[in-house]
Amino acid sequence: MEHVIEEPRKRITARVSDRERDTLEQAAELLGATVNQFVVQTACLEARRVIERESVIRLSQRDARKVLALLDHPPKPNKRLKDAVKDFKGAVRV
Repeated sequence: MEHVIEEPRKRITARVSDRERDTLEQAAELLGATVNQFVVQTACLEARRVIERESVIRLSQRDARKVLALLDHPPKPNKRLKDAVKDFKGAVRV
């Protein structure tokens, strides 16, 4: 027999208007889910979408080629970069 270990669960509470509650109930019913299941599933989907949007950088093929070319053949440091490195080393102890 396989043992299933459940993760501890925490409660999230939200106050909504009667109109919002009705909307959530209607949507949940249409999907055959409870309001709680609907809210959690929908919130998790949106959370994943936001995390991906904020953590993934999408480049066109042209821009990707430019980035890769710069990584393969970086430009020589200019005065501003050298000054920034000097300022950083003076401000931060490594």
